Amino acid sequence: MPVLSIDTSGEIAVAVVDPRGPRVLAERRSPERRHAELLAPLVVEVLGEAAVARSDLEAVVVGTGPAPFTGLRAGLVTARTLALALAVPVHGVPSLDALGAAALAAHPDAREVLVLSDARRRELYAARYRRVDGATRDAITVVAGPLVDRPDALVQAGLADGAVVVGPGAPLYADVLGVEPREPAHVDLGVLAALARARTERGEATPTEPLYLRRPDVAPSAARKRVTG
Repeated sequence: MPVLSIDTSGEIAVAVVDPRGPRVLAERRSPERRHAELLAPLVVEVLGEAAVARSDLEAVVVGTGPAPFTGLRAGLVTARTLALALAVPVHGVPSLDALGAAALAAHPDAREVLVLSDARRRELYAARYRRVDGATRDAITVVAGPLVDRPDALVQAGLADGAVVVGPGAPLYADVLGVEPREPAHVDLGVLAALARARTERGEATPTEPLYLRRPDVAPSAARKRVTG
């Protein structure tokens, strides 16, 4: 049965997916940041194009980031709300995991890949993955990360050494990183759904807690203000 796959770690992306292929039945993407306005209509559009009723969905899969707060929260809240309304499970998969799995599948000669996405503030979200020999493409090992840091700090830590570098953040600082960015540049919603399916079948947890990797910009005051009458 099909699943609804959502990722808002970068652009807004929604798809109806048969995770057994995986095969994307219908997909919509938007670079705009109007998540609250666009997500629900995009869900309706992909369901209509795929000729799939909401009651036919067996699960909702959502990318958990890392990503900035607002966009990521919108995707997670939408996924949880839909799953609750449809009485189906919701599965979370780190968005960088999906990029890493897709990259290792796209570059069969690569032993390791470094996945980068835009963290803004002149920083990048990063995670490095290694191929698991003799396993299916969903079996990847995290070598480092996920973390957030400056591009030059990633270079100094050697995270790009010997790795194929992919992801939407790679072209932004290719000169600093000293690499040629490779595909994929965006989260593959089919791979996201396939990872969720494989992990649940192995009995692994698929939590939907967001990966922000940063402390909030606004913090409560350390002491209460005195009120005088």
